[in-house]
Amino acid sequence: MDVKRYNPSEWTKGRFSEVVTVTGAGKTIYLAGVGAEDENAPAGAPVRHLGNPYEQCRYAYDKIKRLLATHGASLADAVKQVVYVTDVRFQADVAKCRREAYGDGPIPANTFLVINALAIPGMLLEIDVTAAVGR
Repeated sequence: MDVKRYNPSEWTKGRFSEVVTVTGAGKTIYLAGVGAEDENAPAGAPVRHLGNPYEQCRYAYDKIKRLLATHGASLADAVKQVVYVTDVRFQADVAKCRREAYGDGPIPANTFLVINALAIPGMLLEIDVTAAVGR
């Protein structure tokens, strides 16, 4: 499987990939929106780090890494992500958190959306990730 990332726009370089192509046999992994809901809590999924978008983002990426690893992937295999936030003022915190999560690895094609609310009160952000790995 061959994954290629492209940045035709100069301003996107180092921020995210504008286009990701995947060619060849492999497996695609789609993660539903991942936020700071406590996956070990009983029904009702209490949210961790109330009021703190940076810590919610860090917790979400920790969960994303664990979910991908369960399926033989890592953030380096992510080809697309959509980040939903409830306030545009969280953009800087999320950008810092994302850079830390991906480190020196490639950042996938990325969409950043500001929405009114998320499914669980107290959630400030949610991240959808699509990853592709060879078989």
